[in-house]
Amino acid sequence: MTRHIRLAAAFCTLLLLALLVNATRIQVFQSRPYDDNPANRRQTIARYDQPRGAILVGGRSITGSRDSGEQLRYERTYRDGPLYAPVTGFASQEYGTTLLEHSEDGILSGTDEMLSPFPLWNDLTRAQNPGGNVVTTLNPAAQKAAYDGLGTRTGAVAAIEPSTGRILALVSTPSYDPGTLSGNGRTANRSWARLNADPDKPMLNRAVRQTYPPGSTFKVVTAAAALDAGVVTDLDAATRSPDPFRLPGTSTTLTNEGDGCADAPLRSAFEWSCNTVFAKLGVDVGVRNMSGTAEAFGFNDTGVRIPFAVSPSTFDTSVDRAQLALSSIGQYNTRATPLQMAMVAAAVANGGQVRQPYLVERTTRRGGETVSTAGSSRPVRQAMHPATAVQMKELMEDVVTEGTGTNAAIPGATVGGKTGTAQHGIGNSGTPYAWFVSWAQGERDMEPKVAVAVVVEDASADRSDISGGGDAAPIAKAVMEAVLGL
Repeated sequence: MTRHIRLAAAFCTLLLLALLVNATRIQVFQSRPYDDNPANRRQTIARYDQPRGAILVGGRSITGSRDSGEQLRYERTYRDGPLYAPVTGFASQEYGTTLLEHSEDGILSGTDEMLSPFPLWNDLTRAQNPGGNVVTTLNPAAQKAAYDGLGTRTGAVAAIEPSTGRILALVSTPSYDPGTLSGNGRTANRSWARLNADPDKPMLNRAVRQTYPPGSTFKVVTAAAALDAGVVTDLDAATRSPDPFRLPGTSTTLTNEGDGCADAPLRSAFEWSCNTVFAKLGVDVGVRNMSGTAEAFGFNDTGVRIPFAVSPSTFDTSVDRAQLALSSIGQYNTRATPLQMAMVAAAVANGGQVRQPYLVERTTRRGGETVSTAGSSRPVRQAMHPATAVQMKELMEDVVTEGTGTNAAIPGATVGGKTGTAQHGIGNSGTPYAWFVSWAQGERDMEPKVAVAVVVEDASADRSDISGGGDAAPIAKAVMEAVLGL
């Protein structure tokens, strides 16, 4: 009898060991497939079981969390949602995350291993860290000035600090309230359907995800290329540019909206945006040098992240001479985001150096301890010779003091700018895009403090007006004044 009891006990022990081995196999070695299985709602429930971390602007949280009392407990809330939507994006229980909410999701949701001093312990105990915070580089006054300046018009504004690449403002209109998408009920479903059906595309981030023909604002790049290549050595010497200018190899002629552009010196051609002069300069500089300068400014770079992805701005490198002429005045296949054109203005203001733009200053734990910082290790490119940058600053200042950009002048500050009215549509039938790019330096500042790019899609620009100074320049002025504290 004792023998049978021992056999039964041994068999039970083997069964127990088998259960333990199987449990270990499932919970340790096969935990990942079970965790990632769409049918497993534990991770989703745990994700929304605690408040999400904050996104901060000027030391103030622009996001929060609301206890819904449902199984997915906490829903995201937004303060001044439409104002900051092009920065935050949305965090939805139904539709996922976008923009900063997506790129910094690990920090904000508490799943990033850097938030825990003991990651292995968290893995064993399945403990979850409180969500961390994301501190942005935005200047709240500049952001508000840009948003108010655009108002009900369709367009975008990007402003950066030339010496560092810190993004000070990023606005896109029309905008939307991300909070309407936070939950998973019928309200969120209706908002999602409405926003996606809206022909004005309020969820499109025009500042970084939409490219436009930059028009005459691209003449900053062309002028820099001409000076660097030695095609122009004297800002006040005649350029031998006929008006009209026949595109090489074609019977098509290019004209100007105003008079006085024939053989105009670079200084006056830049002030009054002479298409014929810059088209010929682009041809004289050549595809190789024009492409090299454009790419040094950031065109054709597919890897820009701020930290979310930015649509690449493009300058076609496989063009004939006629197409190069059009490309050099910001038409043909030349396309740019407002952020890219802000980088162009910033490079002029920063001695020719291009600083990679960034939007996140640092990330922190909920208690405030820094997890990571940004900006210091970002690469720097030289877009033009420092001497060329000095000349370009002079040209841009002339545009504001006596050219097409006088609407951007700020008492008590030095301002440089370039206007542009970009044609588009079949046969250029669309309402022109009004552009303005600029930089500003206060009278007590040692260096320029802000560079701005503004595009207005539905500007009521008169086709006889050769610039976007009437629609876009006042918006840029308001942003620059906000940064300078004027």
